[in-house]
This record gives sequence, C-alpha cells and structure tokens, in this order.
Amino acid sequence: MSDTSSNTMWGGRFAAGPDAIMEAINASIGFDQRMAAQDIAGSRAHAAMLAATGIVENSDAEAMREGLLTILSEIEAGTFQFSTALEDIHMNVEARLKDLIGEPAGRLHTGRSRNDQVATDFKLWVRDQFDAAEAGLVVLIKALLGQAEAGAEWVMPGFTHLQTAQPVTWGHHMMAYVEMFGRDLSRVRDARARMNESPLGAAALAGTSFPIDRDMTAEALGFDRPSANSLDAVSDRDFALEFLSCASISAMHLSRFAEELVIWSSAQFRFVALSDRFSTGSSIMPQKKNPDAAELIRAKVGRIFGANTALMMVMKGLPLTYSKDMQEDKEQVFDAADSWMLALAAMEGMVRDMTANRDSLAAAAGSGFSTATDLADWLVRVLGLPFREAHHITGALVAKAESKGCDLPNLALDEMKVAYAGITQDVFTVLGVENSVHSRTSYGGTAPVQVRAQIARWKEILT
Repeated sequence: MSDTSSNTMWGGRFAAGPDAIMEAINASIGFDQRMAAQDIAGSRAHAAMLAATGIVENSDAEAMREGLLTILSEIEAGTFQFSTALEDIHMNVEARLKDLIGEPAGRLHTGRSRNDQVATDFKLWVRDQFDAAEAGLVVLIKALLGQAEAGAEWVMPGFTHLQTAQPVTWGHHMMAYVEMFGRDLSRVRDARARMNESPLGAAALAGTSFPIDRDMTAEALGFDRPSANSLDAVSDRDFALEFLSCASISAMHLSRFAEELVIWSSAQFRFVALSDRFSTGSSIMPQKKNPDAAELIRAKVGRIFGANTALMMVMKGLPLTYSKDMQEDKEQVFDAADSWMLALAAMEGMVRDMTANRDSLAAAAGSGFSTATDLADWLVRVLGLPFREAHHITGALVAKAESKGCDLPNLALDEMKVAYAGITQDVFTVLGVENSVHSRTSYGGTAPVQVRAQIARWKEILT
C-alpha cells in the first residue's frame, strides 16, 4: 500500500505517514513535562553521586548540575522548547544539557536507565502530591472543627434513609466528616511512608556494574532507603495506585458532603447558606443561588474513580519488568491529582464560609417524631419494660400523634396512658429535642459534652 493511500486512511493529521503515527503514539512529552522539576532533581542527585564515587570527574558533574539548574530556570520561565521528536521529559532535558555543556552531558546517564529514571521522577511527583493532599486535608479538618465548635449545642435532625431519625447536634454532624477526612489523612500518611523507597540505580532492570552509591542518591532525594529489588523497582506502580485509591476514597467522602450541602442549601431545607464565593446565579431566574462548587465536587469523583480503574487495567497483565504500556500511568494520575486538590480546596472554602441556619435546624430537629426512640428508651429505663414492648407502645403513640397532626410532646398525659397506664408526667423530660441530645452521653454520642471532647481530641492530634 502506498504512503498516499495510507495517509488517506489514517487522515490528514498524520500527513508524514507511519513515522508520524509512531512518533505520536510513542511521545509522552505532552504530559510528562509536568515532572520536569523532579527529573532535574533526580539527575542532579545522580550527577553528585557519580562524582563522589569517582565514576565521573568532579568538573563534569559540576557542569551537569549547573546546566540542569539553567534548564530548570528555562522551563519555569516558559522559554524551554519541548520537542515531540525527543519523546519525553528525560530526553528533552538531556538534549538541552548537551547544547549547554557539550560532551560531559553524555556522562550523566552512566549507571542508570530511563526505566529507573522515570520511576524515580514519578515517585517524586506522586510524593509531592501526597504532601499537598495532606496539607489540604488538614485545613479542611480545621474548618470543620471550627463549624463543630460554633454549633456544638445546635440541634438538628439526624437521618437514616434521608428520613428524620433522632435529634443530633450540628457539631456532631460536622465531627462525622472530621472522622472521615481523618481516615483519609491517615491513609495518605501511611501510603506516603510506604512508597518512600528510591528506584534510582536499579538501571534498566538488573542493577549496574558501576560502583554507584544508591544510599547517597536516596538520601539526597528524601527517600528513606533504596528499593531492595531492581526488577520490582522499575516495574512497581503501586505508589500511583495507592495514590489513586486514597484519592478515590477521599473524593467519595467529599462527594457525600457535597450532596448534603446541595440538599441543605435548597429552599426546602434552608439548613445552610453558602457564600457567594462558592455559588452562582441563573442566567434566566434572578432568585436562584446555585451550589455549583458542591455539584462540581460531586462530579469530580467520576474522573478520580475512572483514573483508578484505568491504571489498574494498564498494570493488571504486565509481566516483569518494564513495558511501554506503563507510559500510560501518568495522565490518569495527573488528572486525578488536579481534581482531588481542587475539590479539597473548594470544600474547605465552602465549609469555612458557610453559615448554618440555627432556627431551621432546630425546627427540623423536632419534626418527624424524632424523639420516639427517647420515649421507648424511657419506657425501658424508667418503667422496666422489655424493649420490644416499649417499641410497640411507642409506635402506637406515634400513630396517635400522627392522627392528631401533632408531635409526641404535644400529646396529653391521659392520651399516653391509654397506650400504657404506667406512663407518668416524667416522660415529658425526655421528649424535647434539647433533652434528647443532652442525654446521648455515651462515648462518641451527640451530647454537646461529647462533641466538645472530640473537638479537643482532634485539636491535639493536629498540633
């Protein structure tokens, strides 16, 4: 088949024929240039080690290190010319280094391969993202603690099945998300510690015959130790998968909270008012104030979950060690990291700025027979009834109140005695929502004293 007919089949984008197609599918510089700073840091550490071990002359190593700093400055200034023909960030940097310092640039790759180089760069980049996620989670947790502290005694409805269940406090609800994001923080720290081994020096897959010092480069790059198996070092992407797993779980938590903020800020609930900074108006309906930031956080989950699944699929069938498939490991991680960091920042801003409507929360807390469980508990605790009997009596009283169009505290004592003669005036001490939340003093309960204890615990954890 001629090049002309081939070009027609492939389309005008690949006018140069098969070579252009191969270049397009093989090149990664369009996205892996994001790792430029990490690539240069790894190369500077490697150059210093080559000189310290006598593998290259000190003068050559110094020229490499200075040239690499010049390249970093060019990249940061936006003047660096990236070339698709040079495939990736590693070859782009090396080619520019040769332009700057000449023959010594060719010695930089001694004792390493692009396989261990890219694994090192990617690990350094992901490690930076773990650090950014940790910082984002900490400030989000602190914003939630501020909301919890302000509303430790504010009553609101607790829900199951999105139906009113029992009264809780605003502070208790905020602290539930503190626990969720606290687990995210723990996962981030745990995964970051586990990934912190240096692949540099594993070379292509078998190590190298040069007398390199892997401990030196590991320490210079902030790793705890060198990786212990060269085959695993160049083919491992668990660190990226753990990052995506952490991001996915955290994004799910963010989405759950975003969903509540969408519901709570509606005219039907009016539990919270989101600030103008995190809301938008309607192009046609002047009364609208849309919780767009919360909705977009909710949508980001799809991208993050998708990235996690995509990288799992890339890695699932690869024999040891490196395969070109692994070039497809970065774009998903880059996109998921961007989405996660943005969602964390947006949620922190919404939480910090939002205002809870205490009156609406309190009004809703008393609706839907939310103190029915308190009544059943009182029948057990004070009158000594079996819980199943107490449950039946309470159900009958709920039905009575519902038929009258009132709530349980509005029933007369005589009406209650019809359901069970032993009920006394004391029952009304447990039927108010304030009494209900203050009575839930078990560890982790909604009582304000317990909420404040958990706030204090978390403040100590974060110090």
